[in-house]
Amino acid sequence: MSRSSSDASPRRVVITGAAGLIGQSLTAGLSDRWDLVATDIHTDGDIGHLDVTNEQQCRQTFSGADAVVHLAANPHETASWDDLKTPNIVGVQAVASAAMAASVPRLVLASSLQAVWAYPHDRQVRSTDPARPANVYGATKAWAEAVGSWVAASSDTTVVALRIGYFSPRPPTGSEATPRNLGAWISPSDCVELVRAAVEGPVDDFVVLNGVSANRHRYAAYGDAEKAIGYRPNSDAWSPPSDDDPLT
Repeated sequence: MSRSSSDASPRRVVITGAAGLIGQSLTAGLSDRWDLVATDIHTDGDIGHLDVTNEQQCRQTFSGADAVVHLAANPHETASWDDLKTPNIVGVQAVASAAMAASVPRLVLASSLQAVWAYPHDRQVRSTDPARPANVYGATKAWAEAVGSWVAASSDTTVVALRIGYFSPRPPTGSEATPRNLGAWISPSDCVELVRAAVEGPVDDFVVLNGVSANRHRYAAYGDAEKAIGYRPNSDAWSPPSDDDPLT
């Protein structure tokens, strides 16, 4: 999405699922940079109500937006199909259709490394790897990527699908601190940087990118994100951030 250097007005960016953990980090980290419209099915403070399965409501909310960052979903990898199909399947289609109808220049879709979680544990996954989910949740994220490809092929809306890794304020500990989880970790500050780059970076059509921190041993490579959108992570699961970092 290109903008003239003379255009001093901030981007108008709609975030769905803004009440979630990632959404909260994005609103805290990007509200000074963009004209943010934070939405969620659960309203709180500055977060407006939006049912992402309601295409007409989405279209009205997206009108005039420079970008839509779609986070709203059931985020539980062990969730059943009955719990996933409405938010993760119907919701993605409604948001995508509304973004096209509203002529939104850039759509950012939150995919997940769960979309490629069935590859061998000792193999570093690339953003160009085809989806290979290990659970139904991961399959719904593969669906989101397919919908993104359809949007880019069917409209002038460019799409970035982000395979977001193990999002947590601190690297995983205890039984969760497996080599793969540590290698897939993404800090809140790096997630903010990832989404900033996804919204502002030069993408002409459709791209799938991995979202992990600069971990010493990475489960997923992020070099394509560096090249395509200028993503510059700083955190490392093997060198945890300081406690006074407000976004980690």
